[in-house]
Amino acid sequence: MWLALQIIFGFVLLVGGGESLVRGAARIAAAFKISPLVIGLTVVAFGTSAPELGVSLQAAFAGKPDVAIGNVVGSNITNVLLVLGTSALVAPLIVSSQLIRLDVPLMIAASLCVWGMGADGNISRVEGAVLFGILVIYIAFSIWKSRSENKAVVEGFAAEYGDPGQTSLLTDIALIVTGLALLTLGAGWLVDGAVTIAASLGVSELVISLTVIAVGTSLPEVVTSVVASYRGERDIAVGNVVGSNLFNLLCVLGLTSAVSSTGVSVTDEAIAFDMPVMVAVAVICLPIFWLEGVIRRHEGAMFLSYYLAYTTFLVLSATLPAWGDSFGNAMEFVVVPATLLTLGLSFYHARKKSRQAQQVEQS
Repeated sequence: MWLALQIIFGFVLLVGGGESLVRGAARIAAAFKISPLVIGLTVVAFGTSAPELGVSLQAAFAGKPDVAIGNVVGSNITNVLLVLGTSALVAPLIVSSQLIRLDVPLMIAASLCVWGMGADGNISRVEGAVLFGILVIYIAFSIWKSRSENKAVVEGFAAEYGDPGQTSLLTDIALIVTGLALLTLGAGWLVDGAVTIAASLGVSELVISLTVIAVGTSLPEVVTSVVASYRGERDIAVGNVVGSNLFNLLCVLGLTSAVSSTGVSVTDEAIAFDMPVMVAVAVICLPIFWLEGVIRRHEGAMFLSYYLAYTTFLVLSATLPAWGDSFGNAMEFVVVPATLLTLGLSFYHARKKSRQAQQVEQS
């Protein structure tokens, strides 16, 4: 009973700590006239990825590498399949052209890079530093890009986070300190509780981190994206997920590998299955986003069904291996046709939209 409460309280502290951290940091950044676009791509994205960072660092220092790598890989899969799937079911999601041209291709490249680095069974300190270096370049480019930021983006930031002049600097610093403290405590409780439960149930730490911990640390993305979709701020929902996935790979995994004395070890299971799934999930985003610039409800339903299937496979493989193998074989004959069907529907809608636009121009 105490272990369950420990995990629940750990989740609550992680979500509360991430929210407090992002509020304080965003207001301070705005007070120093840092561009709202840069704040969104860096501070806000870091804030929603802060639970993943706290858990992965705690796991690495505690000698639990399966938790560290599983948390990042599982969170990235969860963000796309569960968060975007649920958000698209609430309302079709708008995808900005910048995401299609830059951020999604970078997410795919980073996913492939992490998979390649982990193929030898370890992401070394040097490789972690390289990942973190890519993040620094990405932030620098974002700062340069922000010079063309328009008034609507500035007003949108003010509506979401408020005028930085409304609170004192000490208040904002207190929010950051409180957020960091909650993240540290919550991450410790969550990792200890989850690892203990995994041991008692005979389930691997990797499976626990890919499912329970991944969902828990993705709660900020879930809340942010679903609420944004419900409010009609549907471009924010997609940008939040893509930005968070980039930070998970480049900041969370990069920093965790760089500060750990031996890097982060990667299991054969993660190399053979979970990392390829993460890459496939990132790749499938590009054609769906590119065809229409909108994630429709049937595409959201596909994402959500894939997440349920992936989680079911993990649980069955851990508890009933024979059933897991049968379920995995059956999924091979379902996933590919379902994906092709969904892409076909997306292409049909894109062509229909293009023809309608041409008719309007001709008339």
